[in-house]
Amino acid sequence: MINGKRIAVVMPAYNAEKTLPQTVRELPDEVDVKILVDDGSRDQTLRVAETLGLKVFVHDRNYGYGRNQQTCYREALAAGADVVVMLHPDYQYTPLLVTAMASMVTSGVYDVVLGSRILGGGVLKGGMPLYKYVANRLLTAFQNLFTGAKLSEYHTGFRAFTSQVLRTLPLLENSDDFVFDNEMLAQCIFFGFRIGEISCPTKYFEEASSINFRRSVKYGFGVLATTLKLGLQRLGVVNLRLFRPTGRKLDMGYYQARSQAAVVNAV
Repeated sequence: MINGKRIAVVMPAYNAEKTLPQTVRELPDEVDVKILVDDGSRDQTLRVAETLGLKVFVHDRNYGYGRNQQTCYREALAAGADVVVMLHPDYQYTPLLVTAMASMVTSGVYDVVLGSRILGGGVLKGGMPLYKYVANRLLTAFQNLFTGAKLSEYHTGFRAFTSQVLRTLPLLENSDDFVFDNEMLAQCIFFGFRIGEISCPTKYFEEASSINFRRSVKYGFGVLATTLKLGLQRLGVVNLRLFRPTGRKLDMGYYQARSQAAVVNAV
């Protein structure tokens, strides 16, 4: 716990057997609940996760990164978490910063905290491909211009949220693909949640997950579309379910106690 708040770390996993042990070993003692959701991995991610003592949930097939996060957040809330930190289990982001990020949330100053790869300026030394760095900077500038926010990046996979944020956002209206992350931040901005950032070093290496060029391009166009949708919603030109307070939220009514390796039909 931190400041009397229950902390959960959730790890959306797909083929993470090689990097998962190191990720889990560096999680701080303040973490109360450690959850991994396996999205139909083809390797031994499930077996490794069970040996590490994680609370494991398994999708019955590969649904996608966005749907994986939905399950992660649903199970963290069901476990009574007050603060939920989403950490990729590929060891690209350092787990040592979980305490700092969760503390920023439990302080009551921020509702959302992002681990930024851009703050500190070492992202290229950490191995980020140049084309991804350039795309990151251009997309971030575009989004800051249209959203009015002043974030250093919108594309990090290391994030902390209050339980209120996760219960408020219509997350079931989001994509099942990688643009889920960006849609979620757009929703946070639209609903007025306070967003903070912390500098986070990153490592790119062979075992670390990274989407290929084709999917990166698809993600980039998804980011542009999400930003334009947010702008049109604010102007009252459209009324999208993505930004409606009555949009579909995480359904906590479905929850029942599960075994250590529960199988989830992610619908």
